[in-house]
Amino acid sequence: MENTLLFLVIAAFLAMLFLNIYFRAKVLRAYKKLVQAGVEFEASHFLNPKKMEAEIYPKYPHMKEEIATFVQYIQRSVQMATVLIALITLFGGILMYYRNS
Repeated sequence: MENTLLFLVIAAFLAMLFLNIYFRAKVLRAYKKLVQAGVEFEASHFLNPKKMEAEIYPKYPHMKEEIATFVQYIQRSVQMATVLIALITLFGGILMYYRNS
């Protein structure tokens, strides 16, 4: 049982590492396009879609798709990292429980 849990923790860590690298590359590529086009916005804009729609999209209508893609990549990256960190914590806690028993 301990070996299975240890394997799951290691697999979750490697998955988190791979996803982090994968999404970081996608985010950086999308960010590079936005920087080259001179698009500027704050973190509060992609946390609030209404604010993004009202303030940023009208300023840069030609970059709307690229902005939306960038925001989507950031949100997915945060969601996946949160889930994987929770899984690693859960498996680590279970592993610690079984090792102390």
